[in-house]
Amino acid sequence: MNSDVNDLDLGDGAEPTTADTAQDPINDELAKAVEEREQLRDRLLRTTAEFDNYRKRVERDRREMADRAAEGILLDLLPVVDDLERALAVDAAGEGAEAYRRGVELIHKQLTELLVRRGVKVMDVLGVDFDPHLHQAVASEPAEGHRDGEVVAVLRTGYTLNDRLLRPAMVKVAQA
Repeated sequence: MNSDVNDLDLGDGAEPTTADTAQDPINDELAKAVEEREQLRDRLLRTTAEFDNYRKRVERDRREMADRAAEGILLDLLPVVDDLERALAVDAAGEGAEAYRRGVELIHKQLTELLVRRGVKVMDVLGVDFDPHLHQAVASEPAEGHRDGEVVAVLRTGYTLNDRLLRPAMVKVAQA
């Protein structure tokens, strides 16, 4: 009978009771389930963030690819604009010259509007310091009243496409 009494001892807590031993596996399973839930939640958040970054990268790559595709076409149009600008610079005389000039002006206006709609901007480089990343120097000459390396003449207009260099400006640079 003594052994029966020891099995039912509830007083000092030195030995686990039958109810306590039944709770330990449940608590262990609950702790494991909570830990697994937290790991799955963390993995879900990381996967969501990775997918969002992937989506942004794909969108950026798509925009860059579209810009590069447009760049080739726009580069082909720029010599036409240059020719029109040269034609407009010539003094045409004689009968029908004014009508010819108005027609060329209209074509020039349409082409420049097309370029602007496509994100092309004319670079304003006259009077700025020469930058080999933006300018192509084809001549230099001594020029009084100008800084050394200052752009004093634009021989061919430079263009940017969405704030990226499309074609450098061909310029004449002042020498000290």
